[in-house]
Amino acid sequence: MSSPEDVMGDAVERLEFDERAEEETRGKKLRQVTRRAALTGGAAGVAALALQACGSSSSSSGTASASTGSSSSAASSIFGVGAHYKFTMVNHVTTNVFFTPTQSGASDACKLLGCSYTWTGSATSNVGEMINSLNGAISSKVDGIATSLISPTAFTSPVQKALSAGIPVVSYNADEPQTGRLAYIGQDLFVSGQEMGQHIVSLLPNGGEIGLFIATPGAANIQPRIDGAKDTLKAHPNIKYDVVATGAAVPAELTAINSWAQGHSSAKGMFAVDAGSTQGLAQTIQKQGLKAKGWVGGGYDLTPITEQLLHAGYIEFTIDQQPYLQGFLPILELYFYNASQGLTGPADVDTGLKFLNKTTVTPYSSTKSRYEGTSNSPGVQKS
Repeated sequence: MSSPEDVMGDAVERLEFDERAEEETRGKKLRQVTRRAALTGGAAGVAALALQACGSSSSSSGTASASTGSSSSAASSIFGVGAHYKFTMVNHVTTNVFFTPTQSGASDACKLLGCSYTWTGSATSNVGEMINSLNGAISSKVDGIATSLISPTAFTSPVQKALSAGIPVVSYNADEPQTGRLAYIGQDLFVSGQEMGQHIVSLLPNGGEIGLFIATPGAANIQPRIDGAKDTLKAHPNIKYDVVATGAAVPAELTAINSWAQGHSSAKGMFAVDAGSTQGLAQTIQKQGLKAKGWVGGGYDLTPITEQLLHAGYIEFTIDQQPYLQGFLPILELYFYNASQGLTGPADVDTGLKFLNKTTVTPYSSTKSRYEGTSNSPGVQKS
């Protein structure tokens, strides 16, 4: 039996086959793009089609972004939108380098579509500060909110308040479905933790003591990962682990990891479930000469320092969850929700679980791009 996607794809192809004799005009191209967007759906597919029709635009480094000129005009022509939508992205660690490409993704989507966004929230995973930012966005009557839902209970009321006011809400990076948010864009966190646990087991066939580091225990963006890792490790009692909280600030994370390593000289390795702790353990292994003692390590995300130290062999792996998409796709979904008056837009998107090692990280460490937070310029440049 054909899937709905196959049927829609076939319908599109038949319609475009019938138009083959028509002159290749801009109007024809826009009509076909609009048709494909309407029939095939899906945030990623719509993004690709919109990019094809509008073209990419230059980047900027501000906390809010708006498109001007031809991109805005083209988007208006394609989607029938005259309004300049304003969105808010509420984040739990606004200054963390992990979210640099997320902000680039949001900025690029806004330039593409002729909208703007504000980046706000908390620098230290303070839920109260995030709630204040959410309430401020609701009071400002923004056209949509994307937020990381790091608490199982605290966000339900503001999310429902926004939805009742007609403001769409999607989550990214961290999710709590019971809040009623319309969609989640991010990694399957528990499964990724289970997979990290499998990598730990493969690196320690004879067992041993390890440190498991987590910035903020209980936070919904990283607690499921460490829970997943522990779920895998419980079947391997020869691997003993300490769970260590490191804090939301990167310098403090490095200090905590250095201290643990110094106090556990007989350990065999260190692993982390957040970007700052992963960078910190890689730096600690390098600084303390632990590689020569047989230590292994790994974790999450691709800060520039993590990339460099993985490429140099100080840790065995890191996991890429595509933070650029966690900014780009929420803006797209909120835009389409508004443009279609609620008929389409929200869609759960798994942004991936990609293990990188010393070899496969090479393209990341040898190039600079907005996609990985290492450049402000469009495109990919050789380092």
